[in-house]
Amino acid sequence: MNPRLIAASIAAVAAVAVLGACSSSDDSTSGHEGHDMSTTSQSTSASAKGSNNAADVMFAQMMLPHHEQALEMSDILLAKDGVPADVRELATTIKAAQGPEITQLNSWLTAWGAPKTADMSGHSMDGMVSPEDITKLKNAPGPEAAKLYLTQMIAHHEGAVAMAKTQIDDGQNPDAVAMARSIVESQNAEIEQMKGMLGS
Repeated sequence: MNPRLIAASIAAVAAVAVLGACSSSDDSTSGHEGHDMSTTSQSTSASAKGSNNAADVMFAQMMLPHHEQALEMSDILLAKDGVPADVRELATTIKAAQGPEITQLNSWLTAWGAPKTADMSGHSMDGMVSPEDITKLKNAPGPEAAKLYLTQMIAHHEGAVAMAKTQIDDGQNPDAVAMARSIVESQNAEIEQMKGMLGS
């Protein structure tokens, strides 16, 4: 056979082999990427939905009115004259922290298909201020209201910390557990701050 024809044939066979390898490689890569995208999509979907258990639901249902009362107490105090600046600043800080958490708690309960009100049989909501004490706070003049607010809020925070610790131990949803850890850290610090204010 003509040497030139032999060389041409070898070159053609080599070209076909290379093209075949590239095609196989591309198909393999495409399939791999498709698998990754499917896995990522499933992972994102699972993350967005979030796994939860009964402890998560109870935490959200109980912490929601607890936070709402903290905002109510802070609003009562901030509407008064004669409140010391440091106590006023603390009340503003508490509102700024707990307002967004209320929004998040509502969002979780909606996503979980759970009612906003808890079935309180067998459960207690630690630290809630009685209606009578809320009335005392409303009727007290600024300086006296500041002391009442600190005293009531210490007990209120202690109740929130206790509920948050239960969530850390029993909860399943990672975001809800993270909020509980944040509550324990921030509110324990505020408890010490309020005790210092009362001591001074």
